[in-house]
Amino acid sequence: MKRFHVHVAVDDLAASTRFYSALFGLSPTVRKDDYAKWQLDDPRVNFAISQRGNPAGVNHLGIQTDDDAELEALQAQLARAEVDAVAESGVACCYARSNKYWVTDPTGIAWETFHTLGEVPTFNGAPEETKEAAACCTPAVAVPAKIEVRSRTPAKA
Repeated sequence: MKRFHVHVAVDDLAASTRFYSALFGLSPTVRKDDYAKWQLDDPRVNFAISQRGNPAGVNHLGIQTDDDAELEALQAQLARAEVDAVAESGVACCYARSNKYWVTDPTGIAWETFHTLGEVPTFNGAPEETKEAAACCTPAVAVPAKIEVRSRTPAKA
């Protein structure tokens, strides 16, 4: 089963953690000095916030899968629609190691499809001394989606 993923860059991590904990009625499942994540079942969402050098706002969206087979099925679905993706295997991102694909929607929003393999102790798996410079792991190279939108409204006679 898939889980929706939202990652928001924030200006004040402590205030945002208090706000989202109140909104979700739960404390974060992962809490670091610069990052918090709620793995929610109702609604089924992986919601993360970070304070890591990105402007405040939606950083990226995604779909988390339970296994690599489900991930590859999502990638095949995108490929059939001629959406090019950036593949990453076993990459450290935030505080997790994952297999993933990145695409950018037509409005410029980054999307990832991913399967989490395990945790990493530092942000993006980088040495602790590089902590201040590292931002979220969204690839620098955007892959714009090439989706052709077709109307479902029947043509008038």
